[in-house]
Amino acid sequence: MASSNPGFLLLEDGTLFHGRVHGHPSGAAAEVVFTTNMTGYQEVFTDPSYKGQIVVMTAPEIGNYGINTEDPESAGPQVSGVVVRELSRTYSNWRATGDLRGWLLDAQIPILEEVDTRRLTRHLRSAGVMRGIVAEGTQPTAETLAILDACPSMEGQDLASVVSTKKVYKWGNPQAPHHIVAYDFGIKRNILRLFDENGCRVTVVPANTPPEEVLEMAPDGIFLANGPGDPAAVTYAPDTINRLASQGIPMFGICLGHQLIGLSFGGSTVKMPYGHRGGNHPVRELSTGRVLITSQNHGFAVEGSEAGIPGAPELEVTHLNLNDGTIEGMRHRELPVFAVQYHPEAAPGPHDARPLFQEFLVAVSGAAKTL
Repeated sequence: MASSNPGFLLLEDGTLFHGRVHGHPSGAAAEVVFTTNMTGYQEVFTDPSYKGQIVVMTAPEIGNYGINTEDPESAGPQVSGVVVRELSRTYSNWRATGDLRGWLLDAQIPILEEVDTRRLTRHLRSAGVMRGIVAEGTQPTAETLAILDACPSMEGQDLASVVSTKKVYKWGNPQAPHHIVAYDFGIKRNILRLFDENGCRVTVVPANTPPEEVLEMAPDGIFLANGPGDPAAVTYAPDTINRLASQGIPMFGICLGHQLIGLSFGGSTVKMPYGHRGGNHPVRELSTGRVLITSQNHGFAVEGSEAGIPGAPELEVTHLNLNDGTIEGMRHRELPVFAVQYHPEAAPGPHDARPLFQEFLVAVSGAAKTL
């Protein structure tokens, strides 16, 4: 493996973490977050929901099974940088087509290695996620400080329109019985794979597609995808969601889609101290008491509690996070609209929540029979 150079991560509160940097960052500044995923680093780095973020991996060794052409959740890495304790110098897996380091550097994503990621994660948990910068050297320069100071806060950023497809495209068997229109706010490919496996053909549309264009496509169901950024900044979505939901078309939202449904019906969202990112988050289903272990990746949440969502009496809370009590699921009391904050498609993560796709298709099939 080629040599690395001394480097550091500087947080906006002045905390400095030394290591060795791979690549030649001119100063990669972004929000610094951590994920507790033990595996699935390729899926993490290609998840569009990580756009505008430097990702700290809490697992101590990353890269030991390489990368492949089948697991990416988008066309390429979406992260602004990667921070690890140890970057594996070798890889071994029958599916591997290359090494993690080369793949990231080909995409011009800097890697900071030999960092005390335990200390860094504990700091982010206590102080909250914040902006940071990965750079070469041992101490910040005036230029480094200026770049960090100019880095925008995640609050107020509409990144969904940045990562969304710019044109309509189709996925799945054209003869599939169910037609789903998916709003791409940062959609993961495994969502599309699961729709295909469940007998759906999907038309993926840009984030700002007017509802009239979607209705002309005669969808059996509407899907609102995950995505990055501040949901309150996606100001064009609530009117669209309301107009489509009023047509009685079944609607399913995940992650950012969940937050946008909350906003559309009168709720509000709040920035979390350090968010939920990883594959081990416990969620309680209120109707049954059943606990799901879920994959999550979000820094904002719909405000409310088990008692309800302030400003949105039409929405019923269905799931809660067992660690902090935040809302993890909701449904409309009259319309066939429901959403979850976590990722039932996982990739990476546990598969406890995958049946939610079948639940959505039951609603889709029921709506089709009434037409």
